[in-house]
Amino acid sequence: MTTALVIGCDRGIAHAIALQLHERGDDVIAACLGDGDDLKQRGITVEPFVDVTKGETVTALAARLRACATRLDWLLHVAGVLGIDELGSIDYDDVRRQFEINTIGPLRTVEAHRDLLGEGSKVGIVTSRVGSLGDNGSGGMYAYRISKAGANMAGLNLHHDLSKHGISVLMLHPGMVATDLTKDYPGDFAYIQPEEAAAGLIRDMDQLTPETAGRFRHSNGTYLPW
Repeated sequence: MTTALVIGCDRGIAHAIALQLHERGDDVIAACLGDGDDLKQRGITVEPFVDVTKGETVTALAARLRACATRLDWLLHVAGVLGIDELGSIDYDDVRRQFEINTIGPLRTVEAHRDLLGEGSKVGIVTSRVGSLGDNGSGGMYAYRISKAGANMAGLNLHHDLSKHGISVLMLHPGMVATDLTKDYPGDFAYIQPEEAAAGLIRDMDQLTPETAGRFRHSNGTYLPW
């Protein structure tokens, strides 16, 4: 049985991941920005009011888990935010907000829980292919692209540091998922549902080994360019 800490479980992809892991018999710790009552009712352990922009709530979560002698097999950071902007109308306060959540958030969370991970543990950071330099053919979405590119770099750095201790790190792209996050996303796409994205991301994590760590993987199993 896997013990998995999933960050950002209020709704969407992380919510679906928590449910699917629980349903297959894994021990899930669902960190939520809100109270997570619906997950509690399903029998899932919920850590409420965890805000990844506030170091004190992240360190307090780690302290509670440490006090219970928790060992994390998986740490899956899904929490994120998407804001649409374009050149000429960039809101730099929103750039900072997205960077705080999308880039600093996963780094802060992994660092705080470092001692709860051990040899064989896995870390997954959900970023986005819009953070890929090699895949950027359209421009725009400055804050989101920059913050997700930063998350990729944070994840790759973590791979180099944590792989020395037998911990595998993978950056993950969920696909174009129909959630509140993407409702204002420009363009016409064939969206998938959160449950499909969750299943693909879980499969990616199941298949993660030290030999395949330090890469950027789509929920459909393909690898993406940096």
